[in-house]
Amino acid sequence: MSTLTRPGATENAAPAKTRRLRGLAWLMFRRHRPALLTCLALIVLGGAWIVYQRGAMLDTLHAAGWPGKPADALGDNVAGDASGTLNSIAVNLSFLTTVLAVFVGAPLLASDMENGTARLATTQSVPRGRWLLAKLGFALLLVTVTTGALSGLFAWWRGSVAPFSPHDWLHDVSFDTTVPVFVALGLFSTVLGITIGALIRRTVPAMALTFLTGYAATIAFDLVKDRLATPRRIAFPLEGARPAALDEAVLVDNWVGTASGDLYGWGTCANDVAPDACRAKTGIVNSVWDYFGKDQMAGMQWAASGIFLVLAGLLVALLLWRTRRGPF
Repeated sequence: MSTLTRPGATENAAPAKTRRLRGLAWLMFRRHRPALLTCLALIVLGGAWIVYQRGAMLDTLHAAGWPGKPADALGDNVAGDASGTLNSIAVNLSFLTTVLAVFVGAPLLASDMENGTARLATTQSVPRGRWLLAKLGFALLLVTVTTGALSGLFAWWRGSVAPFSPHDWLHDVSFDTTVPVFVALGLFSTVLGITIGALIRRTVPAMALTFLTGYAATIAFDLVKDRLATPRRIAFPLEGARPAALDEAVLVDNWVGTASGDLYGWGTCANDVAPDACRAKTGIVNSVWDYFGKDQMAGMQWAASGIFLVLAGLLVALLLWRTRRGPF
């Protein structure tokens, strides 16, 4: 009897190619491939832009004589342009956490619930809890890599031109856009978006509410920054030179005071007919500052990161409890 295949063809046939990703890993890659490719593009293009801008800034500063000349001797145009460029990049980078929360976090579960994909996926052989953890792990890993890469590059740039960084480092966006705060803020924002999406179960409303809630969270964070550490206090002669400890310090509050430590408002005696006589009568001899030193910045950033990570953990716990008990 004749056959269409030669003898031994089956035995000698090359084995079929197998996928390297299997199971949930393959499903996450296929289901969220647009988000993965977008984040990779952000890393590549954003990283290239940061490297280019850093090189251009260093060329300009070196041409102006820095670091041979101090930063304040280069002229307002050069120093101002350098500070303005750093601030501009930091502002643009600060929007990334909101973008990730809106376009990665909010649709992660909301779109599956809205389209019925979640119900289909959880009726297969994979338990609901494992499927949910895979979704969370994929999204949070993607956010961590994206924010970590870009914020690390920005910190490298800012460190190479430190004299041109804003002096008010606490309230400037640079505080929020470098490691570790940026990564922790990105994780919190994304988990917030995922939680909102799981509760609302509609993609577009979840994205809109995530944007508004994330914006409100950043405003609230700005209001509590001064509580991340204990301010230091220093007193120095009213007409004397400012101590070196106040270089690059962030002012919290200031007064005038007596030698015994009594404090008065900064404007005390300033509008008096005879200010010197008024101060002599009151006993005012010192300027008194409450401030945060630049060496406190790292500790305050880690404190802020810890707060964001704790809040993200609480949201994950709420999300797991809600989605594992409620219907899809």
